[in-house]
Amino acid sequence: MSTSVLITGGAGFIGSALARRLVNVGYDVAVMDLLHPQVHGDHPAIELPPSVRLFTGDVTHGPDLDAVLRLFQPLQIVHLAAETGTAQSLSEATRHGSVNVVGTTQLLDALSRAGHVPDQLVLASSRAVYGEGAWQCGSQIFYPQPRSHAQLVAGIWDPQGLTEDSAVPLASCAGRTEPRPTNIYAATKLAQEHILAAWTAAHDTNLSVLRLQNVYGPGQSLTNSYTGIVALFARLAGEQHALEVYEDGRIVRDFVYIDDVVEALFAAIERPAAQPRCVDIGSGIPTTIHELAQQIAAICGAPEPIVVGKFRDGDVRAARCDIGPATKELGWHPKWTLEDGLRALLDWIGGRSEIVSSISEKMQFSR
Repeated sequence: MSTSVLITGGAGFIGSALARRLVNVGYDVAVMDLLHPQVHGDHPAIELPPSVRLFTGDVTHGPDLDAVLRLFQPLQIVHLAAETGTAQSLSEATRHGSVNVVGTTQLLDALSRAGHVPDQLVLASSRAVYGEGAWQCGSQIFYPQPRSHAQLVAGIWDPQGLTEDSAVPLASCAGRTEPRPTNIYAATKLAQEHILAAWTAAHDTNLSVLRLQNVYGPGQSLTNSYTGIVALFARLAGEQHALEVYEDGRIVRDFVYIDDVVEALFAAIERPAAQPRCVDIGSGIPTTIHELAQQIAAICGAPEPIVVGKFRDGDVRAARCDIGPATKELGWHPKWTLEDGLRALLDWIGGRSEIVSSISEKMQFSR
C-alpha cells in the first residue's frame, strides 16, 4: 500500500476531510494549500490532524512546489487545488486558467525536477466537464448547444430545440458521455484531465480521475460566495428567509454528501488504478433546485421558496451521474440520503460560533 499522500488544496472542504480519513488509518499525509481568503477568510482556521504536515504555497509557483517535494516525496498525490467558480470563471478566466491548468503543469514539472514519479495521481475533476450533457428524444441521443445569454433572458430554460415532452437529460457517465464544457471552469477541469493523462502515460504511472457532482456538508465555507447552493440555502433558511429559486425551479442537480465523496477518494487511494480510469461520483439521484429548497425550508420551518426566474450565465440545465462504474471499479457506494445530509449540514451550521457575512448575489449553483 502507498502510505504517503500529498493533497494539494488539502486545507479546504474536501481535502481536510480526506486528510482526517487517511490519518485515521495510518497514512503519512502532507497538505499544500495557498489558504486563499475567498475560501478560508482573512483569518484561516485550519482543521487538520496534528500529524499532517501543512505547507503553505501556491501551485502556480514552481519554487513552492520544489520546496514541498524536497521535504516530502509522496507515493500518491491527490490534486484538489483549483479555482471553482462557474460564473466567476467567465469574468476571471486568466485566474482559473492559471490555477487549474498552469498549476497542474507546474506540479508535474516540479515532479520532473525532483526526479520523482508517484505511484498514482488522483484528480478531483468535476461534472461540469460534460456541459449540457447528453439528452434523449425517442431513440435518438444527442448533445444540445450551450444555452446562450439571449435565450436565458427570454426565459427559454431548456436547451434550444427541446421541449419538456420531447427530450430528457441522461445521466452522465465517463465511459459514454462526451465532455462538452460550457464555461471556463469546466474547460480548465477537462484540460487538467488531459494533461495528467498525457504525463502519467509517459511516466508509466497510474491516474484516477473522479468527476464529482455537487458536494455539500459540514466543513463548507460559509463566507465564500462561490461555495455552492446547498450552503447558501441552508444559511438563509436558518435565518428564516424565503429562498429564491432560479429559472423555473426545474434545474436538476446530483447532490452528494462530503463523507461519501471522501470515501470515494479513499477507495481510489486504497485501490490504485491498474490503467487510467475515470468515474463519476454522486448520489446518482436527480433533485431539482426547487425540491432542494423545499426540503431545506421544511427542515428549518422557513417560508415557502419563491421561483424568481433569474439565471446565471454558464450554468447547465441538468446534471446527474451514473454511479455504476464507480461502484464496480472502486467498491464504493454512497450511503447518505439527501435529507440526512441536509440535517447534518444544518446542525453543523447551527453550531458554528463565528459571525458570517451576508451571501453575495454572485453565489452560484455548484463546483
